Amino acid sequence: MKVYLDDERETPEDWCRVYWPEEAIALLEQGCVTLISLDHDLGDDEHGTGYDVVLWIEEAVAVRGFQPPEIRVHSANSSARKKMELGIANIKRLSSS
Repeated sequence: MKVYLDDERETPEDWCRVYWPEEAIALLEQGCVTLISLDHDLGDDEHGTGYDVVLWIEEAVAVRGFQPPEIRVHSANSSARKKMELGIANIKRLSSS
């Protein structure tokens, strides 16, 4: 399953659309996600951001041996994108060791 976390953009064809981090995490926990694409700014930072999903995956890999899906970032927020990409790089490092 391909998961698309975003609050505004049109959902790509054949992707499962979610609007909040906990929705994405619930699907990740099921183990059926093969690819996830993340936006950072979701309209309510108190409710969470795409970075929260990156942090969850990172912890799950480090603590539980979770096998992460392919992770992409489609956020227009350049500073948040960089932070998320650094987290993804760490996830790749953790999952390959």
